[in-house]
Amino acid sequence: MAHGFLQSLHPGFKVFSAGTNPSEKVNPKAIEVMDEAGIDISSHTPHNVSEYINEMWDYVITVCGGANETCPVFLGEVKHRLHFGFDDPSEATGTEDYIIGVFRRVRNEIRNLFENMFSGF
Repeated sequence: MAHGFLQSLHPGFKVFSAGTNPSEKVNPKAIEVMDEAGIDISSHTPHNVSEYINEMWDYVITVCGGANETCPVFLGEVKHRLHFGFDDPSEATGTEDYIIGVFRRVRNEIRNLFENMFSGF
């Protein structure tokens, strides 16, 4: 979801998304709630962060609660490293309504943060 919002903020942004333990495919609920926000992430594919650790980055942004502790050291040049501990909505349990509500809440938290942070770019 973070990738989708960052990419939508500025057409010149080059955004890459990866995880420390990526799933085989993007969570269908994430696709659904992002579609509700007008952003299509259905063609995104999960990647492992190890693919990117030797590259140069303007920003490395981690967004899941435990990612700051488990993210490997980036060996390439990183100008800015930011961490925001959002809940991982894929770990939510309960009714379908509750789970989709968690996805929507996290989506909105990510959108608000990134729109405020990067709106001047």
